[in-house]
Amino acid sequence: MNRAYYSAPVDKFLVDTPDMILGELSRNHQFALEDLQRNSWISQIEILQSGLSGLPVSFIALEYAIPRMGKRVDVVIIYAGRVFVLEFKVGETSYSNFAIEQVLDYSIDLKNFHEQSHSRDIVPIVVATEAPNHILSIEKYPDQIFYPIKANKENFISIIEDISTNSIQRAHIDPIQWIDSIYKPTPTIIEAAQALYKGHNVKEISRSDSGAINLGATSDAISEIIEFSKTNKRKSICFITGVPGSGKTLAGLNIANERHNIDKGEHAVFLSGNGPLVKVLQEALARNEVDEKKGTDQQIKKSEALTKTKAFIQNIHHFRDDALQNESPPIERVVVFDEAQRAWTLKQTRNFMARKKGIHGFNLSEPEFLISVLDRHQDWSLIICLIGGGQEINTGEAGLPEWFSAINKAYRNWDVYVSNRLTDIEYTNGEDIYSLIPPAQLSINNDLHLAVSVRSFRSERLSGFVKAFLDLDVNLARALYSQIKDVYPIGVTRDLNEAKKWLRSKARGGEGLGIIASSGAYRLKPYGIHIKAEIEPTTWFLNKKSDVRSSGFLEEVATEFDIQGLELDWICVAWDANLRKNEGEWNYKKFRGTDWQNINDEVRKRYLLNTYRVLLTRARQGMVIFIPEGDASDRTRNPDFYDPIYHYFIQCGVPSI
Repeated sequence: MNRAYYSAPVDKFLVDTPDMILGELSRNHQFALEDLQRNSWISQIEILQSGLSGLPVSFIALEYAIPRMGKRVDVVIIYAGRVFVLEFKVGETSYSNFAIEQVLDYSIDLKNFHEQSHSRDIVPIVVATEAPNHILSIEKYPDQIFYPIKANKENFISIIEDISTNSIQRAHIDPIQWIDSIYKPTPTIIEAAQALYKGHNVKEISRSDSGAINLGATSDAISEIIEFSKTNKRKSICFITGVPGSGKTLAGLNIANERHNIDKGEHAVFLSGNGPLVKVLQEALARNEVDEKKGTDQQIKKSEALTKTKAFIQNIHHFRDDALQNESPPIERVVVFDEAQRAWTLKQTRNFMARKKGIHGFNLSEPEFLISVLDRHQDWSLIICLIGGGQEINTGEAGLPEWFSAINKAYRNWDVYVSNRLTDIEYTNGEDIYSLIPPAQLSINNDLHLAVSVRSFRSERLSGFVKAFLDLDVNLARALYSQIKDVYPIGVTRDLNEAKKWLRSKARGGEGLGIIASSGAYRLKPYGIHIKAEIEPTTWFLNKKSDVRSSGFLEEVATEFDIQGLELDWICVAWDANLRKNEGEWNYKKFRGTDWQNINDEVRKRYLLNTYRVLLTRARQGMVIFIPEGDASDRTRNPDFYDPIYHYFIQCGVPSI
C-alpha cells in the first residue's frame, strides 16, 4: 500500500504539471474514481500550486494513509519542523464540526501511531475553500497537537507561515524518513470492520512493529489451513486464542472478508452470539457504505446496505435456527464463530429448544450442533473458533471444554488445530481437554495465539494488570501499574461527576467515551446509574456525543453484555457492592428483592469475576473507576461494602482523582 498517492519536495510539486499530479493520484487510487473525487483533486492542486511558492523549503504529500481508520488525509505539508495536516473541503462556505473532528482525528492518529510523529508538533487545519476568514487562535494540547485551525484557500499558507514564525523553532524533519515511518495502528473493531469491508487487508490496518503479535501471521496460518482442507477434502476446526483486546475478532473478520467469495465455492461468514456486537457492526458498515456512496452513481439506500452487511456478519442464533429448519448443507464452507467459549452447554441448549422452539428432548450442545451443520458438506469445510480466556459471563456458557467434548463424541474425522497456549487455565477451567483428542487428530500452530493486547495500544501490560488485580496479587498489580501509568492513565474516584469531568477532559475529536457497569450493579441507582434501563447498542456506540442516548453524553450506561467485544477510548467503570473485597478475598453477591445475597455456586462466582474482567479491559486509552462512598443509613449501600475496594485500588498505586 502506497503511503501517499503523490509526494515530493514543494519545489518539484510547483513545476510538475497538474495533469501529471492528477495522473499519479489516479493511478494509486485503489477504488473506482468518481467525478466528485477527481474534480476535488483538480481544485486542490490548483489552490496548492498557487499558494505554496511561499514555502519553498517544504515537502508535500497528497492522500497520505491513515491505516487505523482505513482513510487518507488530503494533504500533509512538512515545514519548519512541524507536520501540517490539511483537510480540504472544496466549495464549502463554512467550517463544519464534522470536518474539524475529522482533521483532529487524523492528527491524533499520527501522533499516537506514526513513529516519526510521536515527538513532533502536529497542526490540524480545515481548509473550507470559500469560507470567510476566522480569527486565528494558536493553542496546543499537552501532547503538542494544536487545536484545529480554520482556514480558507486565500489564507491557509499565511497561517502556516505565522505558526512557523511565531512559535518555538523545531528540529528539521527528514521528509523521506517521515513518509516511510513505521506505522503502528490499532483500530477499534468498528473501524477495522469498515476498513476490511471496503477492501483493505488486515496487514494494512494492524500494527507491524516487531514488538506486537502480527495479526497477519494468524490470518496467513488460517489461509494455509483453508487451502490444505480444500485441496485434501478435509474437515477442520481451528481455535484462535488470545488475551483480551489482542485482535481475535479482527483476525476473524479479516478471514471472513477474504473468503467471502461465493464464486470460488468457499463462501465465509462471521458469526457471533454477541447480539450487541453484531448489531453495531452491521449498522456501522451500512452507515459507512451509505456515507461513502452518497452523491455518486453508486448511491445506496440504508436498507440495501444492511442486507449486504447481514450476509457478511450474522447472529449465530439466526444461523442455528436456519439450520434447524433446513437439513441441507449451508452455503458457507468457512464459518468464523466469535467468542466461541460462550456457546451453550447441552442443558442450556435443551432448555432453550424446549421453551422457545417447542423442540423437546434436543440432545446436542451448541458446539456439537454447530459442528454437525458444517459436517453436512460431503467434502471440505472449516470452523474457526475465536476463544477469549476468562470471558464466560452468563449462565449456560460452556467454555472451551465443551467443544473438545463434542469433537471427541462425534467428530473424530475432523482435524483440530490449536496453539500451545490452549491448555492455560483461563481457557480450560482446569480440565484436561487434550485427553479427549487422539494425537494424530491434533496439530499445534503457535500463530493461532495472540498474546499482546492491541486494544489498549498505550499499554500492552493492561491485561496483565487487570489479571493481577482480580487475582488479588497486590504486589504484582502495583508493579505493573507503575509500568503503565504514564502511558495508560487510570484513576479512582468516589464522585461520579468528577469521573465525568475526567472523561471529558481526556476525549478529543471522535474519541469514544462512556460509562459501564455490571449488570448486577443494582445499588448504583441512587447515583443515576440505572443498569435495568436497556440501551440501544447501535445508538449508544455510533451516534454523536450530542445525542442524549449516546455513550458520549455520559447518561445511559452499558453493561458487560452490551460492551463485550467492543471498546471505547475512555471509560468510567462504575463499581457496585456485588463484588467486594474482605480480608484478602473476594465476596460475591447478587441483589435480590430488597437486599444482597451470597453467591455460593463456583461457576456463578467465576461469571461475576469475569464480568469485572470484561469491564476493566474495554478502554483503549485510559479509565476511571467510580466507587461510591455508600450511605450508612442504607443497609444496601453500607460504606463498608465499598471502602475496601477503593483502598485496594489505592494500594495498587492507582491515584485518587
